[in-house]
Amino acid sequence: MQEKRFEQPAPDPVKLPHNLIVEDRRTLTATGVTRIVSYDEQGATLETQQGTLVIGGRNIQVSELSIQTGELKIYGTIEYMQYSEPVKSPGGFLRRLAR
Repeated sequence: MQEKRFEQPAPDPVKLPHNLIVEDRRTLTATGVTRIVSYDEQGATLETQQGTLVIGGRNIQVSELSIQTGELKIYGTIEYMQYSEPVKSPGGFLRRLAR
């Protein structure tokens, strides 16, 4: 199946609480999600208040995203979850030189 990509506007810069609730490895509810980077049947990549979250498994389906609350539901067989720190773009002097 082909990977789906979403470009969504980020919610207001208000910090949303970030929590994960996994029920029987079949349903995951995440709060504090700011953007869905991509997803397919094998997994989903999300941007959260705590960094990038990669969820892997089988028959993954993403649904019920609320931009206002940052809540997202994922269904399928959840096999792993992994965080990585947000990538900070270069700024300051070097960024001004590149213009």
